[in-house]
Amino acid sequence: MCVKIVKEYERAIIFRLGRILRGGAKGPGLFFILPCTDNFIKVDMRTISFDIPPQEVLTKDSVTVSVDGVVYYRVQNATLAVANITNADAATRLLAQTTLRNVLGTKNLAEILSDREEIAHSMMTTLDEATDDWGIKVQRVEIKDVKLPMQLQRAMAAEAEASREARAKVIAAEGEMNASRALKEASLIIAESPSALQLRYLQTLNTIAAEKNSTIIFPLPIDMMQVFLKQQ
Repeated sequence: MCVKIVKEYERAIIFRLGRILRGGAKGPGLFFILPCTDNFIKVDMRTISFDIPPQEVLTKDSVTVSVDGVVYYRVQNATLAVANITNADAATRLLAQTTLRNVLGTKNLAEILSDREEIAHSMMTTLDEATDDWGIKVQRVEIKDVKLPMQLQRAMAAEAEASREARAKVIAAEGEMNASRALKEASLIIAESPSALQLRYLQTLNTIAAEKNSTIIFPLPIDMMQVFLKQQ
């Protein structure tokens, strides 16, 4: 018998005369094989990550976008990963690409830009169900980047700028309306109290004096004008 060793994160699938030994995967640590009749395959049980290459996708509203992502998975059942599929890693990568195109094909552009978490969760569920027979557990899927055509980017930028200008005009109009209301209320208060008008007059003179003007023209006091008006 030969002594073999697998590491903590590895498992060994032993084939004896072409059949998998009962008991499933061996390891970690020491295990024994027969030199002539046995051979084994090591399986890495650690989490593996890979990038999904940028995929050209036609959205539901007929817009072509380029989307890429990243997938995290691990081998959950080493026996199934060896016995049920030739290359579990390559198959998972290809399946991730097709799943990304299929999921994004059912979304419009606005949903792709705003609902990345929902799209990633949908992809993870689909991939996990498809790879369950391969002994693979998909742990996480993330959408990395969504690239739009240059013409569409310019159109969206122009639309956003127009929307900001429209909001600015609405805010300015609301400010003018509030200011006019405040002026109307102030005029009514001043009309009810002549002394308030004189206080406002003095405040205006104080504001003018605070400014660094070379020449200041002061009008006649209001009380003097009222005396002349009463005599007439």
